[in-house]
Amino acid sequence: MDSEILSRTGEMTLVEQVMDALRTRIAGRKAAPGAKLPSIRRLSEQLGVSRSTVVEAYDRLTAEGLVQSRRGSGFYVSRHLPPFSLRESSPQVAREIDPFRITRQALDSRHIRANPGCGWLPESWMPQDEIRRALRSLARKTDAGLTDYSTPLGLPELRSILGVRMADAGVEAHPDQIMLTESGTQALDLVCRLLLEPGDRVLVDDPCYFNFLALFRAHRVEAISIPRTPVGPDVEAMEAALQEHRPRLYITNSGPHNPTGTVMSPVTCHRLLRLAERHDLLIVEDDILSDFEERPSPRLAAFDGFERVIQIGSFSKTLSASIRCGYIAARPDWIDPLVDLKLATSFGGGAMSAELVLHLLKEGSYRRHVQGLRTRLVEATGAIIPQLARLGITPWHRPESGLFLWCRLPEGVDGAAMTRLAWEKGIVLAPGNAFSASLNCGSFMRFNTAQMWGMDVEGQIRELLDRLS
Repeated sequence: MDSEILSRTGEMTLVEQVMDALRTRIAGRKAAPGAKLPSIRRLSEQLGVSRSTVVEAYDRLTAEGLVQSRRGSGFYVSRHLPPFSLRESSPQVAREIDPFRITRQALDSRHIRANPGCGWLPESWMPQDEIRRALRSLARKTDAGLTDYSTPLGLPELRSILGVRMADAGVEAHPDQIMLTESGTQALDLVCRLLLEPGDRVLVDDPCYFNFLALFRAHRVEAISIPRTPVGPDVEAMEAALQEHRPRLYITNSGPHNPTGTVMSPVTCHRLLRLAERHDLLIVEDDILSDFEERPSPRLAAFDGFERVIQIGSFSKTLSASIRCGYIAARPDWIDPLVDLKLATSFGGGAMSAELVLHLLKEGSYRRHVQGLRTRLVEATGAIIPQLARLGITPWHRPESGLFLWCRLPEGVDGAAMTRLAWEKGIVLAPGNAFSASLNCGSFMRFNTAQMWGMDVEGQIRELLDRLS
């Protein structure tokens, strides 16, 4: 069993902490049904507690039915486990930094007064009139995909246009190297199904988009954090992690990074790809925020030519979260098994969503909409930064594009505590440690500048800070 650090000053007793460590291991299926658990002596040495503490923990878990005791043999995981639970499969964290809780809060519009912690644009910023016109136009077409499944790869004409759009960023992808998905999240899920096995290790930026961490928990793989710098991942730290952990995969954002807003420099791209080749590392490049850029930043897929890099994306952040349309671009020999996985898990994609996206791209309204978004986001970011600065909240990096500010809170302010107070007032915040696998970002917060536009930032945030002082 992996070593754990137990607290002797926390609210939980040592027995409860030993039980929690064992529950987490069992819930995450790191100890399979019927597997033998560490002996009393071994577990007491690993956790630095007395044997009597371990005995009591095992006795309680046996009474719960999670563990079985076999006289003269030891303790074993019960053969009849409860259903797999994402929430219980990892060490428990504060509710305020639990990615599932944050997502539930951000989506629960009934209780929300302000949503600066969410990851999407306000509804009023989205092209609703253009979408309505596109829907009316599709309704008049006889081949609009209103009732049928799409082809296995997805709408051919949309895949061709996606290939042209990628070429603008230097990425060469034939339409047959592109498969449409229902979303960017489904795209990443399919890639994980293709490339990962339970127990594998993956590298993530620290901080990174918190749903990456949630999805890896669902696939029962371990996330290893790599510090993020203003020009990309810390390459020296990544090399050390590659040597120590031998991970299978690294996932990152191209374009404006979520949550820091940084972009990867060409030098970092080259160094990263050399490391990937040397250590047989595969890379997933999430391109979902790239349309917020006026000029495309470097893309790993452009340097790599899809040898080790898979690119994923969707239109949920720039067009509509209700129009579910994403994609995967990968080397040709990976596309066919990805199609099989898509068919096995969702049968066929939605043809109407793809037709709608295609119409908006061809007709030009999407391009005009995105150009307007870029201007509005620059204006919003420029307005919000000085308001936060007057509260002692400063950006770690000033992004050139995108909707996120990764900010350092005033000295002594804990992001989780601030988030707890905010939710009492119907304000959703995104505390730093929700984005950090190492939990080293407690003094940070991600702010969505578009959602803060028109909000009484100084008044509402100052009230929270005053209550924490």
